[in-house]
Amino acid sequence: MSLMGVEAYRPVCPPPEVSGCENMSKKNAKQTEASNDMNTNLLVGYVRKSNAGGALKVSINTSAFGDCATYVTSDGQAYVPLVISLNALSKVLNGERAVTTLSQLQD
Repeated sequence: MSLMGVEAYRPVCPPPEVSGCENMSKKNAKQTEASNDMNTNLLVGYVRKSNAGGALKVSINTSAFGDCATYVTSDGQAYVPLVISLNALSKVLNGERAVTTLSQLQD
């Protein structure tokens, strides 16, 4: 089972029983869907605050890490570029959220 869909798929509108979405323009919905198609992320792991609160704990799925693209610097070192949403990380640090994702942007 892949957890990639957890962050990569975000519905444009909440279920009908949730109010406030009835007047959402179709143009915005199409733009959101198009940008979701262009920005596919590979879920690599999770980031959470330690129980003591003084550190970030990063958990990386070794299988997903092996599937990541790499780049090589001029000194011959290979790196895996990963991203964490600053907004989501801020929520983790403030205690509004327990965990956020560690991902690699795919072209």
